[in-house]
Order: sequence, then structure tokens, then C-alpha cells
Amino acid sequence: MTRSLETPPGPEVGGPPPLNRGDRNRNPPGIGFLALLREDLRTHDGGLLEQGFWAVAVHRFGNWRMRWPKPLRAPLTLVYRLLFKVVEWTCGISLPYTVLLGRRVRIWHHSGIILNARSIGDDVHIRQNTTFGLAARGEPEWMVPTIEDRVDLGCNVCVAGDVTIGHDSRVGANTLVISDIPPGSVAVGVPAQVLKRLPPGGCRERDRCCRDRSE
Repeated sequence: MTRSLETPPGPEVGGPPPLNRGDRNRNPPGIGFLALLREDLRTHDGGLLEQGFWAVAVHRFGNWRMRWPKPLRAPLTLVYRLLFKVVEWTCGISLPYTVLLGRRVRIWHHSGIILNARSIGDDVHIRQNTTFGLAARGEPEWMVPTIEDRVDLGCNVCVAGDVTIGHDSRVGANTLVISDIPPGSVAVGVPAQVLKRLPPGGCRERDRCCRDRSE
């Protein structure tokens, strides 16, 4: 049954944490801004013209600017808003800086990509015509998906509502996800059904090999 709470119940009672308010730099810790961009470029096979890299780079910039005091941040905010719209208009990718974005996220291809999620983990693969967002109009803004580490999404995937796709899962093309997917699952269908469970470490080993080739 759809919940109608205006605020999330909170992790202390088993609910999700509050949404990122976008009031500080939430780029992944432990790596500098330029090093993070270099890693993102390697993740996109070194393609400076990859639209997915543009979207991720603008997202990183949107967070990086939040480390500066407001007077210095103001012109950077104007630049961010312009770049965000340029990516939306020319690449068809909407990735707000308030989405918590992990490392080595790969956006394959472009167009029809709306990524309004609570968080997207490390080593996630996203393809064209993917949508993350609310399940219905009028639902509270916090009821958006969580995508955990090493999830691989096919094209035309829609993930709607306050659901979680567990780590190391794969979601097939043209799938509608409206309930939680357990970690290490293969899910397909409308609505999504879990077909099988992957062996532990399967996706982790795949992503390790991909990182080795990009370095």
C-alpha cells in the first residue's frame, strides 16, 4: 500500500534517511575533485565526447562548488545551472547534484535518462531510457529509489517509488521495478520478478576486471 507520509520515518525505525539537501559537497570521500573526474573519464573508456561522462562531470561540479562560501559559490552556481540544462537539452540526461552518486558510475549511450534517486552506488551501469523517480504524482519527494553498489541496469528500465535494488543485482531491459530487489538478483518483467540469484562476488569480479582495464 502506498504510504502518504510527508517525511520519511527515518533509519531509527527502519525507514530511509532524509534526502540529501544539497547544502554541502557530497562527492565521494577520499578522492579529490580532479582525481574523481579522471576516474570518471576512465570509467567512460576515456571518451571526452561520451554524454554519460558529461552528465557525471556536471554532477561532480555541482557538488564541488558547495565547498565554497556563498559569495564565491554564486557564480559557480550559475555555471552549474547552465551546464545542467545543456546536458539535459543536448544529451537527454537529468542527474541532479542532490543525488548521492558513487564512484565509477557508467552511463551508457544517452537520451531519455531521468535519475531522480536517493542514491546510486559504486560501479553502477545505467543505459538509455532509464527512469528513477516517484511512483505517482502527489507522493512525497522522499519516496524515490536507492540503487546499491554494482547494479547493472538494461535499457528502458523504470524504478519507481521508495524501493531498493540490492547490490550486485542485474535488471533486464524493459523492466518496471516497484518493489525491493534483493542483493545478487536477476530481475525482469512488468512488474519485476526475480528469476535467479547470482553467485556471491559475480558482479564484484566483473567490475574489478573492468577497473583493471581502464587503469
